[in-house]
Amino acid sequence: MERLKAGDKAPQFQLPNAKEEAVELSELLKQNRVLVYFYPKAMTPGCTVQAQNLRDARDQLAKHNVISVGISPDAPKRLAKFTERDELNFTLLSDEDHKVADEFGVWGPKKFMGKEYDGIHRISFLVEQDGTISKVFDKFKTKNHHEVVLEALSEDA
Repeated sequence: MERLKAGDKAPQFQLPNAKEEAVELSELLKQNRVLVYFYPKAMTPGCTVQAQNLRDARDQLAKHNVISVGISPDAPKRLAKFTERDELNFTLLSDEDHKVADEFGVWGPKKFMGKEYDGIHRISFLVEQDGTISKVFDKFKTKNHHEVVLEALSEDA
């Protein structure tokens, strides 16, 4: 698992959203910087807290010209339930074959409760409008992910 780092170009991707519409990173970048955040599974406790906090921080992120886009291996139908249940105000994308997660280097071996398996590592990338990754967030807890991102954005302002 070779994870992308600051200074690397983000892979251009197209993935289905909760409505099964194709979303392209290049289109999102025309208007904003994009926080691409990878999370393991919709509607689980940690992923829910992380998403709710990003939802609530939307206006603060917008002040830095940043929008959030969550990517998981969940099917679009599950993303639709998650979006509706938690009133999420940003895009969730389905990467069922984990191709995009592989390209970003966030798919790989994990360990949970003594079991080893392959899955998504909870890592976020701030992608600038030119497609370059400016920041990688990999040291945070689900409950303070948004604070870590906002703090980094404030330091750059």
